[in-house]
Amino acid sequence: MTVSPGSSGTKQAGTIAWRLLAIAVLVPVATLSIFRAVPAHWPTPVVQVLSFTPWLVVPAVFALGLALAGRRILVTTVAALLLAAQLFWLFPLDTGRPTPVPAGSGTALTAMNINSQFGEADAAEIVRLVREEGVGLLTVQEHTQAFEDRLADEGLGTLLPHRASSPTDDGAGSAIYSLHPLRSLGMVPDTPFQMPTVRLTVEDDGRTSILEVTNVHALPPVDVRIAQWRSDLAALGRLAGQDAPARPTGLAAQGGPATEASPMRPVNRLLIGDFNATYDHSEFRALLDGGDRGSGGSRDSAGSGSRKMVDVGTAAGLRLLPTWPMEGVPLPGITIDHLVTSPQIASTGYAVHRITGTDHAAVLATLSIPAAD
Repeated sequence: MTVSPGSSGTKQAGTIAWRLLAIAVLVPVATLSIFRAVPAHWPTPVVQVLSFTPWLVVPAVFALGLALAGRRILVTTVAALLLAAQLFWLFPLDTGRPTPVPAGSGTALTAMNINSQFGEADAAEIVRLVREEGVGLLTVQEHTQAFEDRLADEGLGTLLPHRASSPTDDGAGSAIYSLHPLRSLGMVPDTPFQMPTVRLTVEDDGRTSILEVTNVHALPPVDVRIAQWRSDLAALGRLAGQDAPARPTGLAAQGGPATEASPMRPVNRLLIGDFNATYDHSEFRALLDGGDRGSGGSRDSAGSGSRKMVDVGTAAGLRLLPTWPMEGVPLPGITIDHLVTSPQIASTGYAVHRITGTDHAAVLATLSIPAAD
């Protein structure tokens, strides 16, 4: 068989072209991977782009295919390593996991959250979902008086008769609706948006559990407000680190929510709401650690010795179920609405539901809360 010089040259040129295309795709993937891997106080544009890290797996796969066609071992190796990094971050092995608890030793509570987008969410859809899913706890951000009235008109008060609400028209309003009795513990301090904490007394099948719930609404990381975004997440991290109420540290020392559990029994805690952060932000991962570790600062003393909090969606392996944006700007979906629990709280049935009228999805899961002695 005879191979013409022209045919060989064309094949070589094609190989080089594939190789160059692979490098062109790898450069931005590698750059963003460095930002993801290094926990630092990155500038606002980097923080915003990091939100979309889960979607880097798509160009990483594409780059590996191009690298294989380009037949250069170095380029192929780099592409394979970057793809492996994306998969590790997509299904992280270092995420918090709930501690196994004996069956029937706790109480069950289905919790749901919705950012109502200035009260424009469809109240009828929300109440229908509460009814159909057996929701016993509903938290709302950007709560307005008009939205509260519409929820009441749809019969939410019959399903969830206990309420702690503070409606406003500027996006700072909040509400907590509960099937079980609740008592206010105060606000997370120094946050522009309201972040109240309440204590629920959950009774189920003769067992009683105490759950402390914080309705989360962190400022978004935009323009000069990124410092406040970091401050909001750090404040939540200090709250997460308060697993022994006898210590007057963190938020309790600052006039924030206090706890009443025994130092021998960790607080059953749920942080639920719009964190305006994804698992790919080191600030959010530091929150799960109960302090400032990994976000360019030292870990807060309140979190020393505490166990990692559990991001329910990440622990369920469902990071690609986006919660924003459901409407409006056509962007790749990301998960910024979370249920974060103490490790002793197990969870099942994590789900995301689109609600008309808001750019956030409703997120819900059923929690198994250890019963009090």
